[in-house]
Amino acid sequence: MPEKTLYEYAVVRLVPRVEREEFMNVGVALYCRKYRFANVLFDIDEVRARSLFPDMDIEMIKAHLESFVKICTGAKDGGKLAALDQTERFRWLTANRSTIIQCSPVHPGLCEDPAETLQLLFNKLVL
Repeated sequence: MPEKTLYEYAVVRLVPRVEREEFMNVGVALYCRKYRFANVLFDIDEVRARSLFPDMDIEMIKAHLESFVKICTGAKDGGKLAALDQTERFRWLTANRSTIIQCSPVHPGLCEDPAETLQLLFNKLVL
């Protein structure tokens, strides 16, 4: 039986009007040091997003979230941030900021398979 190991995750939030502090969960970022795993899953419910924030540029938001994934996974085309060490990338992505894409506080957990856990969290917290 596989051993459970520590992972950390944060919910990725869409915050179109930062001053109102209203947000919509659009993704989950998960990092597991032991398995050298870091990834983000995201999905924007466009109908819901437009009903809450009618003037939002969905394509721009998707581009920002795709950059988020590239940085998290260390993609070659992810720029200088994607070249950082995996822990540094996750910490940078989940740091407090006042932007349209923000993360919840980081939460710990135990898992056997970080990819499976990421999908379970995504299904529970976003979909």
